[in-house]
Amino acid sequence: MSYFTLKNGEKLYYEEAGNGPETLIMMHGWTSSHDIYEESVSKLKNKARCIIFDHRGHGGSKDANREKPTMETLASDLNEIIQGLSLSDITLLGWSMGAGVALNYVRLYGCGALKQIILCDMTPKQLNDEEWKLGLYQGAYTREDMEKDAGKDFFSLYKSFAVGAVPKLKKIPGFLLKRPLKKKLAECDEAVLKSLSASMKAQDNRETVGMITVPLAYFYADPGSLFSPKLVDWYRDHVKTTFDEVRFPGSDHMLVTNDPGRFTENVARLLDRYSI
Repeated sequence: MSYFTLKNGEKLYYEEAGNGPETLIMMHGWTSSHDIYEESVSKLKNKARCIIFDHRGHGGSKDANREKPTMETLASDLNEIIQGLSLSDITLLGWSMGAGVALNYVRLYGCGALKQIILCDMTPKQLNDEEWKLGLYQGAYTREDMEKDAGKDFFSLYKSFAVGAVPKLKKIPGFLLKRPLKKKLAECDEAVLKSLSASMKAQDNRETVGMITVPLAYFYADPGSLFSPKLVDWYRDHVKTTFDEVRFPGSDHMLVTNDPGRFTENVARLLDRYSI
């Protein structure tokens, strides 16, 4: 087990494997952990030095919880890892919240250490309004919904999120679903999850997409679940660099695990495309 010590003394769990010519950082989503990428890393380590880690309050970094982190905090953590491990020419991949971390990193630190970015099934703005319909729950989640959620218990909110991400969970009786969801939450720090959820919903990173100066790829689920597949059109229209898109047909938000072969194959293809 390896830990990266942050400047504030807290420790983030991380793993690295491979000695290929490329450098690949893969960041997980909200309530997830590094292990979502372990199958992919086993197949990509001949192409890249692969680095996966747990964000604050998640998995092996559950105890890194002394403050209420924001998305900017996670971007700062990523920057510390990049600098501390002396990384450069990085392929930076983020799924769900991890994609939000990638956008915040670009906004705060630029693209100087990056070779390319891969965003997986994430909107730059979660709250929908009259002008924006590509946010959370395929355009249905508004500021009013967020205010209503403020009065609900956290497990109910997490259950709604889980069912939104994986619609087939609706078919499972509530009393059977409760135990695995509780187990998943037990792997995380609740206060950190609440803080990060609020931070994500407060953000608008649409302008940040235009700040990207390296090639960008967008992996998306179709028909999707949390986010509309139409987001790919928005990214294509607003990215100012080389753009690549990968559709995961028949997938929900869990495209990394729904179709791990397609996911890994396309990450490998992008690593090869921009290989030295």
